[in-house]
Amino acid sequence: MKINKELMKGSTVMLILKLLEQKEMYGYEMTKEIESHSNGIFSFKEGTLYPILHALEAEAMVESYWSEQEARKRKYYRITGHGRLHLQDKQKEWGVFRTAVDRVMGRGKDEQIPTP
Repeated sequence: MKINKELMKGSTVMLILKLLEQKEMYGYEMTKEIESHSNGIFSFKEGTLYPILHALEAEAMVESYWSEQEARKRKYYRITGHGRLHLQDKQKEWGVFRTAVDRVMGRGKDEQIPTP
C-alpha cells in the first residue's frame, strides 16, 4: 500500500532522528534502514532525504563528518543533544496524535489520551 506523501511529511524528521539515535549512518544506509524497518512502506529518495538532513544540520540537531572505509569516502551523520531532545518531544507528540486517531477510528476507546 502506498502512503500519502502528506502523511509522511510530519514524520520524516522523527524517523531520521530515531535512526541516528541508534547509530551513526550515511545517507544511503538510512534509506535502506527505513525501508527495511517499515517493510517497504517508507521509501526515501535522495531528493527527499538530503534536504532534510541539511535542514537538521542547520538546526544543530545532527552533525556530519567524513569517513573513509575500504577506499570509499562517505559522509556520516550523528544526532546531537539538541536532536535527542527534539526527538523526545516529537515522540510524545506522536503518541498523543496516534492515540487520538485510534480513539476516533474506534480502537482504544477506553485509552486515555496522554497530555503533551
